[in-house]
Order: sequence, then structure tokens, then C-alpha cells
Amino acid sequence: MGRGAVALARVAVLLRAPAGWLWWPGLPAAGVGALPPGLTGRRIGVLAGAALFIVAAFTVFAVRRKRYAHLAKAASRAGKSAILQDRAVTLRVWRRAHRWWLLLAFLVAVGSSFVLPAAGGLLLAGAGLGLWAKALWLGRWEQEHDVLLWVRTEAAVRGGPAGRDVRGYLTTGVAAKDARPGGAKAGRPKARA
Repeated sequence: MGRGAVALARVAVLLRAPAGWLWWPGLPAAGVGALPPGLTGRRIGVLAGAALFIVAAFTVFAVRRKRYAHLAKAASRAGKSAILQDRAVTLRVWRRAHRWWLLLAFLVAVGSSFVLPAAGGLLLAGAGLGLWAKALWLGRWEQEHDVLLWVRTEAAVRGGPAGRDVRGYLTTGVAAKDARPGGAKAGRPKARA
């Protein structure tokens, strides 16, 4: 990295990164968790799980939204020395840093089914849905303001894209991307006939 250079990761990609890793393992954990009757019985477990799914989705969506909005409004323009991290690299780095926590969350979700069937898996899936919805909300903000939001990678690794170590966001134009607003993978450009 050159002198004065700073590595940046997309905020929306960092927000979206755990969504799939909570949603997709959460669904099988809920399915497997519905097999044993558990201490409470399947019906109570599934109803409790549905309630936890809704609560988790709304809670995760709402938590720190004001902080994200404040950092977005106060964002400054990224300098020419900024190095923009690819979406795939951001996802890979996040996955490596959190793989053991994700495995532990899945095992706890499956294990909790012996007490409350399916509830742990639905809780995981609800958290994933909430993160996905928050990434879409941030993507709409990016579209309205015609900018992309970036955060320094070293600050985001320690506490997430809105953690205490994050002093502010940086912006670029929408052309500086390999991901759409909201962090979704950008489609390939269509070939002209």
C-alpha cells in the first residue's frame, strides 16, 4: 500500500455479509430442530420460534440505524489514494473472521431444539432477515444520494461497520463498485448485439 493509502470496504456489503450465513443455516437448524419433540412440545416450540423470528428480524433491523444514518450523512469524499476492496474479498475476510462463531451459533440452534423445537433456528434466520433488510435500507439511501458508502477495513473488522472504532464513512461515486447499492452482487453488463 502506498504512503497515505487507506483500504476501504463497502458498508452495505459488510452489513449483508452475515445475513446469508444466518438465514441459510437457520432454516435447516429449524427443520432439524422440529424433529425432536423437546421439553415443550413441537407446537409450542414452533410458535415460540415464529415469535422469535419476528422479534429478531425487527430488532436487528432497528438496532444502530440512527448511527448508520448519522455516519452516512456526515460522510466525506474518499481521496484518490483510497484502495477499494472487492465485494468477494470483503465477504471472504468477514467469513474467515467469524466462521467459528457461525458454527457455534448453528450448533446452539440445533441443540436448543431439545428444549424448544425449531426456535433456535428460526431465531438465527430472523437475525439474517433483519440484516438483509438493513442492507437494503442502506442501499436505498445510497441510491437517493447517488453515492456509495465505504468504511476503513481496520475499523470495521474490530467492531463492525458502525462500531465504536468507526470515526466516519467515506463516499465514492456509484461507478466505483462491484456490488449494487445494498451490497448485492452486481450483474454482468449485457453484451451489445
